[in-house]
Amino acid sequence: MGCDGGTIPKRHELVKGPKKVEKVDKNAELAAKWKYCALSQEKLKRPIVACELGRLYNKDAIIEYLLDKSAERPNIEVVTHIRGIKDVKELNLTDNPAWEGERHNIKGDCYEDMHCAMFICPVVGLEMNGKHKFLYLQTCGCVFSERALKEVKTEICHKCGDPFQEDDLVTLNGTKEEVEKLQKAMEERRFKAKTAKKSKKSKDAKVSKSQDSAGSCDTAETKSTSLNGEGSSDSAPGPSTSGECSKMLKAPAGLLAGSKRSIQDMRDKSETYKSLFTSHSSAKRTKDQLSNWVTHTPYHF
Repeated sequence: MGCDGGTIPKRHELVKGPKKVEKVDKNAELAAKWKYCALSQEKLKRPIVACELGRLYNKDAIIEYLLDKSAERPNIEVVTHIRGIKDVKELNLTDNPAWEGERHNIKGDCYEDMHCAMFICPVVGLEMNGKHKFLYLQTCGCVFSERALKEVKTEICHKCGDPFQEDDLVTLNGTKEEVEKLQKAMEERRFKAKTAKKSKKSKDAKVSKSQDSAGSCDTAETKSTSLNGEGSSDSAPGPSTSGECSKMLKAPAGLLAGSKRSIQDMRDKSETYKSLFTSHSSAKRTKDQLSNWVTHTPYHF
C-alpha cells in the first residue's frame, strides 16, 4: 500500500503518538480577562462593575441579566452568585493618558500597542493589563495596584480618602486559589448578614407583641376605671394592679351588675343634674298644657 516511486515512510508518519496539549496564549488570555466583559464578552466600557469574586463586567450586561435570568447565555456560570445589583460594585478607575483609544488606528496604517491598558494605578502608575496585581475596595470602589498598597501602607483610600479595612480588599481577576478564598469570605459574609436579619426580625416581632399586649391591657383598664367612676360605692372592685389582662377583662362583668344607681345616690345629686331626667318636677306638664287626643277615622265611599 503506497510507497510508490520508491518512497520510504518514516516511523512518525506511520505510528500516531499522543496529541500535544494545546497551550493557551497568555497575552490572549490576559486580554480576555482585562479588556472584555466576563458575561457578554464585549469590550469593557464605563460604567464598569466588579463582583465579590473579582470579575469585571459591563454594568449594562449585569442589569440585562438581572432583568431576564431565563435568557440563554454562553457563560452563565460566571454570574450565578450575583443575586442583585447590590452584589456588584461600580469601580472608580483612573484613565491611562497613554491610551488613545480605538479611533487612533482606524485606517490601520500605524502601530497599535496591544498591551497598552485603558486604566492605570493612580499611585504608582502601573497599567492595569494583567501583568500586575490589582485590587479594589468594596467601600468606595477605587482600584489600586498591590505594589501601591504595600509601599504606602495606610488605612485611608489614596484617591477618595474613605477609611477601609483589610477585609474590604478584593483581588481583580485573581488566581484559582484567590478566587476560592474570596468565595469562602463571600459565603461567610452572607451567612452573617442572614443571621443578623433573622435576629432583628425576631426582636421586632417580640417588641410588637409586647406593645400590642400593653395596649390591650391599657384599653381594658380605662374601661374598667370608667365603669368604677359611674358605679356606687358598693360596686365590684376594679382590676388589680398586677397588670394581668385576664383579671382586667373579667372586671367589667361585675361592674355592670353593681353599677345600678340607688335612690340615695340620686338624693345627693344637685338640682341641675336631676333636671336632666324626665322624672324631674320641672319636666312634668300641667293640666292646662296637656291636650286631649282626638282620633278621626275618615270614611271614603
